[in-house]
Parts: sequence; structure tokens; C-alpha cells
Amino acid sequence: MNAPLQTGSSRLDEKLARIRKDPSGCRDFLICDAKDPDMARGINALGRHPDGRRRSRQDFLGLVKEIVAQDIVDLVLLSPLNLHRLAVEEDIFDGTSVARAARVNDTTEIWLGRHSRYREHASRPFRGADLAQVLALSGEIVRGADLGLYSVTFTNDLDADLATLNAYNAFRAECRALGFRHFLEVFNPNIGKMDAADVGAFVNDCIVRTLAGMDRSSAPVFLKVAYNGPRAFEELVDYDDQTIIGVLGGGAGTTRDTFELLHHVQRRGGRLVLFGRKINQAESPLDLIELLRRTADDEVTPEEAVRVYHERLQQKKLAPLRTLDDDNVITENVLLG
Repeated sequence: MNAPLQTGSSRLDEKLARIRKDPSGCRDFLICDAKDPDMARGINALGRHPDGRRRSRQDFLGLVKEIVAQDIVDLVLLSPLNLHRLAVEEDIFDGTSVARAARVNDTTEIWLGRHSRYREHASRPFRGADLAQVLALSGEIVRGADLGLYSVTFTNDLDADLATLNAYNAFRAECRALGFRHFLEVFNPNIGKMDAADVGAFVNDCIVRTLAGMDRSSAPVFLKVAYNGPRAFEELVDYDDQTIIGVLGGGAGTTRDTFELLHHVQRRGGRLVLFGRKINQAESPLDLIELLRRTADDEVTPEEAVRVYHERLQQKKLAPLRTLDDDNVITENVLLG
């Protein structure tokens, strides 16, 4: 089956096409927003208002609408529930160049509800999303999304990793039947005692051997991986110029960590960042997104971006989570090299 026709055009597909056409010369860089935390953390997933009140789902959807209307991010990732509400029922993406995607599986790696202990065990595959419902086809027009995030966690546990790969194979067969595309998120092992210096090499080799078993047409459109430091990241980027590599955001960290991670990824050949908590927990998400774009476009340095961000907070009378000096400190070890 040919891929269904998506409504409108998106910067995401245009940029990915240019990168693939000229991997060494193209300077495009994508900024993506992961607005799918409800599939991981439950009630507390959606963040809080500046006054400390917990966001409701309605508040959260309002923020997503503002981000889409801003039309800076290249992709918004949503849970299937919220994708249906915003893309199918309200059609908020119409008139913008923002792409949308759904998280289409939720392995036990991301079962992070309060008092849960699931991550003490090797990650196991699970998928509740129905791809036909995610597409929400109206004739040949996709009203939902024809793109989804599928995540895997390699744990160095034979039985767990075999189950993970078998589930991924079944998912890709369904994608082929429906004309559905996906990008692949690869988490670091959630169990075991592997040395930190070895994690990047282990994950890289798992990725390469997994991709080697599929043809390009069924491969992910891009990868989303943890940033395991410059050596591991550059090794993966350099392996194949047709595999587009991006990073996941990890913890919220300082605002400097956020801009610095983008800077590290970009200068080492990465093509995108997909930030969740780093945007969702920011005091002013829209200002952060604007400055992420300006950092990617080399208009400001990470240090300057933090200063401008705090100026914006002051202008809007929003209380910062940290002082400017504390917020302009790099705290993540992988970013110190």
C-alpha cells in the first residue's frame, strides 16, 4: 500500500528530504516538542503553572495549541488520545507547517507513575495504540497522523531484548500494511551494571545490527537516542550518512543544559532534538522554543540564550526557577567535554 496523503505540508518532511539529498552540505536542523508525557507519568506528567498549580489536561492542550500556532517547532509528538482531540476534532495544525506524530507504544521503560517499581525490571514491549485509529483516514486524507514514535530499550538481557525485537518486527509489518511511517526512540538500558563509558557503544551496536535487518523502505525515518557523550554520538552519526540522528532531552536540567545539549548535538552532526521536559517544565515554553531556534540558527550562543531567556521572564513578571547565575551553569556531565 502506498503511504496515505497527509493534509498540508510540513517543514519536517521538507527538511528531512533536503538532509537526505545532501547529507554533507545541508545545514537544516529540526526542533521537535514531545508532548506525550501522559503516556509515562500520569497525573503529574503535564507540568505546572508558574504559580505552582498542577496543569489539567485542558491547560496542557491549551499550551500545545499555543506552540502549534507559534509555528516554530518542526514536529509535535502527542499521545493518541490528545492527537485525536487536536488534529481530528479541532484540526489545530491546519494553516501551519508543524508536523504531528503519535507515540504509538509505551514500553514498561516509561511506566513512571507515582509509587511504581516497573523500571526495576528489564523493559518489556507493550502497545495499546491502534495505527488505523491514529491515521484516522478520511478517504486518502490523514486526519490524525501517518507518523509515530516507536521506542525500544536494549537491556543486555537475552529474553527481554528478543521480546523487544519481535514486537518491533510485528509493528513494522503493520506499518507496511497501512502505509504508516515511524521514527525510532532508543533508550539506554534501564537495568544492569554496565559501566557508563560502555553504554554508548552497547546501544550503538544494538542500533546498527537492528537496522541492518531491514530494508530502507521499512526503516525509521530518523532515530532519537540518548546523548551518551561526544565519542559515542559521533561514532553513530559517522556510521551512515543516510541515517538521520537526533537526541532525546532527558531530564529538565538547567536552561543552560537545554541550549548546550542542542549545541553539542548540532556541532557533532546530529540533525534534531526532541525535547519533552526541557520545554514542558520551562517557566515560559514559547520563549524557550524561540531561543532554541535562534541557537540552532547560530544567532545566539547557549550562554547568551540563557541571558535573553531570563530577560524575557523578567519582562513577563514570571518568577524564574533559578537565579540567572545558577541557571547558566552546565550540570550534565556529558555536556562538560
